[in-house]
Amino acid sequence: MDPVAFELFGIDIAWYGILISLGMLVALGLSNYTSRLKKINYDLLLNAVLIALPCAIIGARLYYVLFSLDYYLNNPIQIINIREGGLAIHGGLIFGIGSGVIYLLKKKENIIKYVDATVPCIVIAQAIGRWGNFMNQEAHGGEVTKEFISRFPEFIQKGMFINGAYYHPTFLYESVWNVGIFIILMIMLFKKVRDGYTTFTYIGLYSLGRFFIEGMRTDSLYIGGMRIAQLVSLLGVVAMIGFIVFDQVIRKKQRQ
Repeated sequence: MDPVAFELFGIDIAWYGILISLGMLVALGLSNYTSRLKKINYDLLLNAVLIALPCAIIGARLYYVLFSLDYYLNNPIQIINIREGGLAIHGGLIFGIGSGVIYLLKKKENIIKYVDATVPCIVIAQAIGRWGNFMNQEAHGGEVTKEFISRFPEFIQKGMFINGAYYHPTFLYESVWNVGIFIILMIMLFKKVRDGYTTFTYIGLYSLGRFFIEGMRTDSLYIGGMRIAQLVSLLGVVAMIGFIVFDQVIRKKQRQ
């Protein structure tokens, strides 16, 4: 598996960067449509996204570096080397969504409507970006038998054959899961569900899938012997449940 797509002016252009960029472009294009579904100002959403994208990349890298600090303190030049991966999605979401929210707060907009319109775009970009992990032969799970991996297409089998062994294609599991979430979120936008439900459905469903998929991976970041991504995922599931309970209580009081 060659992680380099082609060479341009003597610089290797990696598949990882191409696929991450493709995911961003798809998200930008889709946001034009989702903004109409939520009846929000697309220009403001686009401004927020353009602010959020670089912040998300910085946040994703910073998150990864902070939880792999021993290595990067000994190899500081590698901190800026993202061509071989090392972007933590939770850091990207925190910094990206956070910076976009700050911008929209200053514009005195209805934040939750904008986030509702954005989350389907985010999750489809995540689904595409995971294939960058495949090209780098990273973010995979533990070792599996040849019989198990033979159930997958041949190119997946070849990509998951690393140093003489086959591994769980966890990048694929998450990509497929994210496509499923994307479909659900788009249906919710079409059905015009109450503000906030699309956002917290994304948080909860992504977290649920990530919790189980993370348990299969061999490259997890840890804190105190616990996988960080699983801890954050648990918080995400709790946040979804908490929002639904809170909203139902408020609605019940309004009917009384």
